[in-house]
Amino acid sequence: MLYIGNRTVATTFIIVGFETVQEIELFLFCLFLVMYIITIGAHLLIIGLVAIDKRLHRPMHMFLANFSVAEIAYITATVPKMLDGLLTRHKEISYSACLVQFYCFFAFGATENCFLVVMGYDRYVAICQPLHYTTMMAKRTSLCLTIGAWTSGLLAATSPAFWVASLKFCYPNQIDHFFCDYAPLLKLSCEDTSKGEFAFTVISWTIVLGCFSLTLMSYAFIIHSVLKIPSVEGQKKAFNTCASHLTVVSIFNGTVIFMYIRPSSTIQFTLDKVVSIFYSVVTPLMNPIIYCLRNNDVKKATYKILQNCGP
Repeated sequence: MLYIGNRTVATTFIIVGFETVQEIELFLFCLFLVMYIITIGAHLLIIGLVAIDKRLHRPMHMFLANFSVAEIAYITATVPKMLDGLLTRHKEISYSACLVQFYCFFAFGATENCFLVVMGYDRYVAICQPLHYTTMMAKRTSLCLTIGAWTSGLLAATSPAFWVASLKFCYPNQIDHFFCDYAPLLKLSCEDTSKGEFAFTVISWTIVLGCFSLTLMSYAFIIHSVLKIPSVEGQKKAFNTCASHLTVVSIFNGTVIFMYIRPSSTIQFTLDKVVSIFYSVVTPLMNPIIYCLRNNDVKKATYKILQNCGP
């Protein structure tokens, strides 16, 4: 506990969580633990399949494997601490751990957004420029896109993290959320945060809406090209190629836009907790299921692995 003038500065925080009776918290612990284990296992399966099966050594699947790595880091930034709070009711988190969680959550979330753009561009080249795909998506280009996505995502969260780290937080030190999110943290600040909030809003709009717009642009070109295909069967096959990716983009960006691309005056923390569960726990669980069910190459690789493991 530190004192600055007549104010008490918080050096630890209490993550309020869901504020329910213990029996419900135990149920939520079991539910989220199962979801977390399945999510991690599914993403590890995708990473393993891409690493083992040479048929999956293609740009799209390499991007998918990197996306899975980002998702594992993204969900691990928040869920283990949430599970600990639900099980042990130990809701305290240190100042430094809170800042690390804040950075990791936004950094890996931004990285996911960047990979969704890259994967959308890959689908655009595959469908709209099929004869030039090998040249346009060569190994060097794919590697540069991968490094660019990781670098952009990790750097995007650096400035907000440094700014939040420079703030002083006063008592009461209760974060009305289940992780160190942006709005609940600012609510505890002893200082004027208006300039930083504006900067964060600009970064959020740039990353979220920028990535979403670029992805939609890719699909606008894809749809325009698909509609030129004379046969209905050809159109259906082309749409199936990118349906899983478009589904993931819609779900992920829809909830994120609701949370961060809106006026601060509309923030309701109770509703936010429910929406946050959806994009921080449910969506990472749905993504590998959607990709595996819609991607024939991944399904074939999975069947092959299962056959090899059988008697």
